[in-house]
Amino acid sequence: MGRGRAKAKQTKVARQLKYSAPSTDFDSLQRELSGGSDESSHDSWSDEKSWNSEEEWRHA
Repeated sequence: MGRGRAKAKQTKVARQLKYSAPSTDFDSLQRELSGGSDESSHDSWSDEKSWNSEEEWRHA
């Protein structure tokens, strides 16, 4: 009992995801899949601090 509103919201969100047509940048996707270099596709993870050992990672 008491799940009516939560279930209705989940159903609404599921329908939006199922039937929505997200805009896709196919040019960017093609560059990414072909492995082409592009300034806008800079890997943000490479800017993160690199861990020298697993021990450093655990204590961070």
